[in-house]
Amino acid sequence: MIGSYNLSFISDENLYRHVKETVEKYRFNINLKKFNKNLIDPIKLTFDAKIYNKKIEEVIENEIIRQMDKSNTNHIGYFHQNIFRYFSGNWEVPKNGFDLINKERKIYVEMKNKHNTMNSSSAQKTYISMQNMILKSADITCMLVEVIAKNSQNIPWKITINSQQFNHDNIRRVSIDKFYALVTGEEDAFKNLCEVLPIVLDDVIKNQQTDTIQNSVFKELNDLSKGNLLKSLYLLSFAKYDGFDTFSFT
Repeated sequence: MIGSYNLSFISDENLYRHVKETVEKYRFNINLKKFNKNLIDPIKLTFDAKIYNKKIEEVIENEIIRQMDKSNTNHIGYFHQNIFRYFSGNWEVPKNGFDLINKERKIYVEMKNKHNTMNSSSAQKTYISMQNMILKSADITCMLVEVIAKNSQNIPWKITINSQQFNHDNIRRVSIDKFYALVTGEEDAFKNLCEVLPIVLDDVIKNQQTDTIQNSVFKELNDLSKGNLLKSLYLLSFAKYDGFDTFSFT
């Protein structure tokens, strides 16, 4: 059942729908194939277990949580980027290129969750891409929008490329609160969203069919080496290496 969230810039139905879509992207299940998608480092996990005096089960559980957290961070990016599709003003989320575009207002947005997400090389590449955009028209504005910025701001983005400092009024560095204000015309729009978000999440989760994490990693690891979890971890990554056909732990 959908509640009444009383935000002027997005309907109750669309806010609920978008939060629901984000929740459904969260990883509610993980199996051995997903766990080992990028190849587990069994040597690191061995160090972790011995140095921190943890059971191998704890180390595996921490790795599962780390992987799920990394995946879910991407889903929060989806939430921040795609919510603007429901706002008035013809905001688009293109499949490629910039994260958000408004062709009528000639605004092109690259959105990052944290102010320190990009390394120097990535930041330079993004800035140069924005420079190329504003060369096409004097009234185009490009923005680096940061959800978690150091300050509430809408300022020219200053950057150093090849020891030379660049800044342009049409290439902006904008915190998410200022961007919401620009999009909606309401100074406290982002704050108002944050206030109702826990309520919307409660409504969504209450209506979810399944709210438990399905985790078959431990069972599959146990089956792989008859209960020797550490051996199973090594065989996941090194089974095709020389000598590991007879690999064993005493």
